[in-house]
Amino acid sequence: MSDEAHEKVVESKFVYKGRLFNVRVDKVLTSWGKSTVREIVEHPGAVVIIPLLDKETIVLVRQYRHAVGKVLLELPAGTIEAGEDPEMCAYRELEEETGFVAGRMEKVTTLYLAPGYSTEIVHLYVASDLKTVGQKLEPDEKIKVVILKIDDAIDMIVGGEIEDAKTVAGILLLKKLTS
Repeated sequence: MSDEAHEKVVESKFVYKGRLFNVRVDKVLTSWGKSTVREIVEHPGAVVIIPLLDKETIVLVRQYRHAVGKVLLELPAGTIEAGEDPEMCAYRELEEETGFVAGRMEKVTTLYLAPGYSTEIVHLYVASDLKTVGQKLEPDEKIKVVILKIDDAIDMIVGGEIEDAKTVAGILLLKKLTS
């Protein structure tokens, strides 16, 4: 018998269904006998791409994020569409946001962004053998492509200039994998 905690869902209902995610409320019974409520954001999953121009240089994007009210410097990323393979999503999002197509896409890992309240899982890829074809932005997107040396990006993380968690994780993981 395991000492790990678990929970049994007693009741579940959706309180919001949207274009990007749904919100459900679960009544659960913990393994130690306590009844409680969990509010869960159901998300279809996403991809994050680390585009490598060469062994020292990466491609990032600068865009306004309304939820936090500021412009952030991030790795390209996007939501997986219904029925879409994560790797195909990575190829699509890379081209749309950066204007680059990858000759090679390698999956590095998966990450949970906020497992305390969200089902979102992020598939992290490294894209290489890049060729420029031009951005294919959505009508509501305004994204600037930024080219940086990996070490400069790490300095920006340490200095608080790169604040996006998936970007911080991706760049630091890349540095570890390439050192």
